[in-house]
Amino acid sequence: MKTIGLIGGMSWESSQTYYRLINQGVRDALGGLHSARLVMYSVDFAEIETLQHQGDWEATATILAKAAGALEAAGADFMVLCTNTMHKVAEQIEQAVSIPLLHIADATASVLRSAGVTSVGLLGTRFTMEQAFYRDRLEQQGIRVLIPDESQRERVHGVIYDELCLGQIRDDSRQVYLDIVASLAERGAQGVILGCTEIGLLIQATDTEIALYDTTRIHAEQAVRVALTDKPAD
Repeated sequence: MKTIGLIGGMSWESSQTYYRLINQGVRDALGGLHSARLVMYSVDFAEIETLQHQGDWEATATILAKAAGALEAAGADFMVLCTNTMHKVAEQIEQAVSIPLLHIADATASVLRSAGVTSVGLLGTRFTMEQAFYRDRLEQQGIRVLIPDESQRERVHGVIYDELCLGQIRDDSRQVYLDIVASLAERGAQGVILGCTEIGLLIQATDTEIALYDTTRIHAEQAVRVALTDKPAD
């Protein structure tokens, strides 16, 4: 079994979900008392969040590259960055180490292609929804990406930072999200990506008939597959 390196803390609310899902996946695959071999570097999200909203992505890249180096030194065979938004600096992280990074958008695109999805809605932070780094990665793989309108994006972003990252789960916010999911489906989305690792704490597949693609679960499942294969991580 390979050792998984997790860069977490963005927020720790979703990082603990990664930890649980990965360990459950290894136990389900191997049985008995098996659990994942992993190391985690958890950052202070307050520092990252401030830099995000200041637009200082180079500073965030420096912090996360240092985390990646620590994971490599600790014996990780590959890395999982437990956040969608900070894949904006994935390239800088990859350049800092010799071990591979499993890109969350690539993992999600693979699932979408397998499901025959060619048009999908995207929920996430404003950075993820509005900037090119994430949407382009999907569109380059033949998947059309729809995002909510301006007022909806503002609401989605606010719920993530002001509620979900603080562990607050509110029924009214769940309904807002489900209404936005429905509006994306009306515009032609065959499903909706939960493109922030906290969103799965608020809405699940059982809440709607529209297909939801939870990036936290998808990413964790990919990490388990890579950890348990004899092939080197790509």
